[in-house]
Amino acid sequence: MTDKLTVGVLGTGIMGAAMARNLLKAGHTVRAWNRTRAKAEPLAADGAQVTDTPAEAVDGADVVLTMLYDGATALEALREAAGSLHPGAVWAQSTTAGLDQIPALAAFAAEHGLVFYDAPVLGTRQPAEAGQLTVLAAGPQQGRPTVTPVFDAIGARTVWTGDDGSTAAATRLKLVANSWVLAATAATGEVVALAQALGVDPQSFFGLIAGGPLDMGYLRAKANLILDGQLTPPSFAVATAGKDARLIVAAGASHGVRLDVAQATAERFARAAAQGHADEDMAAAYFASFEDK
Repeated sequence: MTDKLTVGVLGTGIMGAAMARNLLKAGHTVRAWNRTRAKAEPLAADGAQVTDTPAEAVDGADVVLTMLYDGATALEALREAAGSLHPGAVWAQSTTAGLDQIPALAAFAAEHGLVFYDAPVLGTRQPAEAGQLTVLAAGPQQGRPTVTPVFDAIGARTVWTGDDGSTAAATRLKLVANSWVLAATAATGEVVALAQALGVDPQSFFGLIAGGPLDMGYLRAKANLILDGQLTPPSFAVATAGKDARLIVAAGASHGVRLDVAQATAERFARAAAQGHADEDMAAAYFASFEDK
């Protein structure tokens, strides 16, 4: 197998578009599809073939990479493309999906002879654009020579979690990691809102924790987006973060774990979205602290 592949990229939002560009930079052939074609069109200038249908994007592809809203959306796109999939092709499923969705995705792959990899990624816009994502992957050994060049193009490292994608081992780790990221995001918004409400300069708080165990670069980065009013373009949008928070709550509930912080975080994202911040950076959950914003 040559290390120059034909990759069908389904989903060219914030993450998918960046991943497609890095695949192109690595010398791979990319066919890109997005439900709203206008979001995929800019990739043509980078050398991608922009298609009208998922079937066109996957036709003859060595690897199909899905980076869509959720598992159901990914499955819908693959079903539309079913007639153009060829047995032996690799499906790298990078959409953050719920644990209950992975078995259906793996079953579809088996039915169509695809080599299935559960392969969500850690990172937002900036690491995606820089090809510095962390790929969490589970899937069989025999397909790894084909899928590894794709993971190498989009990420700085790949963390293998198992040999069977249908077990959702990679997605399980992704949900655990995201539970921390989203909780930290919500807490950042709350601490900024509380400081402002109490007449405390947020910078006084940052000075108080500077260099100590409570300090965190992520806290400062997200707080600065809020304080500087730089919530667009988003690194990761409120609407998508809310979806992930709901998946985390559902995963916990299905395994007998009550996740009060994750539930509250999901509610904050939902309120912020309802206030008109759905397409802003997830730091905009800050606005959920105020009834009139």
